[in-house]
Amino acid sequence: MAESMEGVVTEQAPQLSEAEKIVADIRGNFSLLERAVTQFDSRFTLRALRSISSLRKRLTPRALVEAIVLTYNPHDATAKALIDAIGENSSVIQDVVSQADKNQAANGTAGAKQPPKEIPTEIDVYIAILIQVYLYYSEQYKAGAEFSLKLVESIRAKNRRTLDSLASRAYFYLALFFEEAQPKPPSPHSPVIKLRPVFLTALRSAVLRKDLETQAAVIVLLLRNYLSTADITQAHALLEQVNFPATAPNNQVARYLFYVGRIRAIQLNYSDAHGHLVSATRKAPSSSVAVGFYQASMKFLVVVELLMGDIPARDIFSQPKLEMALQPYFKLVQAVRAGEMQGFVKIVQQYSSEFHRDGTYTLILRLRQNVIRTGIRMLSLSYSRISLRDICIRLGLESEESAEYIVAKAIKDGVIEATIDHEKGYMQTKQAGDVYATGEPAANFHDRITACLALHDESVKAMRFPMNQHRLELKNAQEARERERELAKEIQDGDIDEDDAAEGFDGL
Repeated sequence: MAESMEGVVTEQAPQLSEAEKIVADIRGNFSLLERAVTQFDSRFTLRALRSISSLRKRLTPRALVEAIVLTYNPHDATAKALIDAIGENSSVIQDVVSQADKNQAANGTAGAKQPPKEIPTEIDVYIAILIQVYLYYSEQYKAGAEFSLKLVESIRAKNRRTLDSLASRAYFYLALFFEEAQPKPPSPHSPVIKLRPVFLTALRSAVLRKDLETQAAVIVLLLRNYLSTADITQAHALLEQVNFPATAPNNQVARYLFYVGRIRAIQLNYSDAHGHLVSATRKAPSSSVAVGFYQASMKFLVVVELLMGDIPARDIFSQPKLEMALQPYFKLVQAVRAGEMQGFVKIVQQYSSEFHRDGTYTLILRLRQNVIRTGIRMLSLSYSRISLRDICIRLGLESEESAEYIVAKAIKDGVIEATIDHEKGYMQTKQAGDVYATGEPAANFHDRITACLALHDESVKAMRFPMNQHRLELKNAQEARERERELAKEIQDGDIDEDDAAEGFDGL
């Protein structure tokens, strides 16, 4: 109790403990899930799922048990299964139940608490996802994998469209549990291979039910699964057989573009890989939560640009989010840009562990020819004519025949514009023409216009409005008109006068 300046006594709100705050935050999302079911609007489900990032570090087994006990009937089978998955012993559960009873008695609500007649399935799945999060970050991978398999099977059996967003998150954590099981990828005996039939079955069910969110999530997880064990042929076959949903969430689209870019880069299709990786970096969330994805995308993008014969812009490496993460790649770019073979080999050996961890090592090994071609391009810019012997000396090649072959390959690929005089043994560089006399500026301008139009179309598609709201407004207007007609008829019949009608009539 506290007394204000005017002498009025006010009551202070009771201070909640940290455990009580966690339980209150968890149960506060239940209303969002109920609104998602009643209004059939997935935006409320997405709001509940976004709160998991803030709950993740605060989750405790006791808080989860307390949230379940306060929500379900003590004898409910679903509650028992959820509590068993947490792994708490019976003494803790009894302690939570008795503490809840004490709190009700202190608040004067003992015996007044009536559990809901029917808990929506969405709340069951949401609590199960929180249990997945707790088991994953407490490193209980085996228990989490078993629980997740049962969860996704139960979700697939229910076939409810309001579960689509929750199902995609459940499949995501299922994949994480199996990726942490021994032996880890890229071992051919990794347990992630056992997940592929589960994902393929889920994808088939999602396509038949037109469940677009689960389709997008499972396709992304399958591509991630194939890449983890370097099964590029199967990943390519999947891309040939499926159509990624155009209305998928932005985060799933970004992941899909990233994995497709990696697959195309391994298949030597660098132009397509570059386009997909650029789109992935543009769609990556700007928040600090997804900075790891942005860094991974930029690492592959830098390597692919080098493989295409281009040099990435220097300002990329000075961004605060990328400066430390891209330090090895910055040195790699410097070596490729200078065409120094010895410096390139030294950097690859120095940072080989980091390149292996990022998954870019095999792509970086392909840069040897690009280093040589970059050196040839710089020589073509510096000299109008240079002998093949001098090219061997400057680039550290073995023989003039090797230099001639590499120069011919660079001319064929369009890296340089030059001719080779085989008899005299030199390379003659052609004079550069006016680029504005070619169609390249128009092509670049067309690409920019296409990107702007695509961004406009995506923005229009992203505009969401409450479903059937216009029907509700039409219904209210129709009821008001009917009421007005009834009042006019009663006035005309003489049952009431105009003054009485004006008192209770609000109009349209």
